[in-house]
Amino acid sequence: MFFRTLRAERMKLRHSPVWLAFLILPVLPAVMGTFNYLQNTGILQDQWYSLWTQHTLFTCYFFLPAIIGVYCSYLCRLEHTNQNWNAVMTVPVPVSHIYLSKLFVASVMVIFTQAWIGALFVISGKFSGLAAPIPPELPEWLLYGVVGGIVICALQLCISLVIRSFAVPVGIALIGGVAGIAALSKGYGALYPYSLLCLGMRANSPGGPMQCSIEQFALSSLFYLAVCIVFAVLWLKKRDVVAG
Repeated sequence: MFFRTLRAERMKLRHSPVWLAFLILPVLPAVMGTFNYLQNTGILQDQWYSLWTQHTLFTCYFFLPAIIGVYCSYLCRLEHTNQNWNAVMTVPVPVSHIYLSKLFVASVMVIFTQAWIGALFVISGKFSGLAAPIPPELPEWLLYGVVGGIVICALQLCISLVIRSFAVPVGIALIGGVAGIAALSKGYGALYPYSLLCLGMRANSPGGPMQCSIEQFALSSLFYLAVCIVFAVLWLKKRDVVAG
């Protein structure tokens, strides 16, 4: 049954305009970060590592949370129109499959986005004339960024289930990403879901270890995933079957 719901979610993305967000939006922080790096090469002297801090400054706090918000809002958009939740809730499929299929599809899109961000970073470095080798930690940064991105997917899907609007959840994602700056500065990054993306991608310290332990990062990610899954299942069982 899960694969049936998963196939239905995949069908939504065929010829979907959401792929424009995937292609275009990550280019903007790459351009902005590269420009900022080139304007401050006298201060930013760690080449690839300095370039990464400038890319992730815009990616982790502004653009990527908003991109994930777009993905999740789009995945819930069809159900929110013309009272389609009534039809969805009458399908003989466990409600957990409905949420998990959306989470799976959104997570795959995050993986593709991270790969594209990594490719743009390498292209930007070559364009900037960096002669040093590409940081061997790049795959690790992207992989942990995927984990943080999936946590944001889980949370944004819950928000999109509750708020039947396309734009409002995207705005919440953007605000959440910006608020991650304050959470990290106060030392609460591992406790704040939107900051897990920044921690995983080493936005502030690419040349060093994560600003929290790997165990703390993993436990926090699993906690938020579990809470979001439980909330979504309970919400779909108790609320949407009535609200339509």
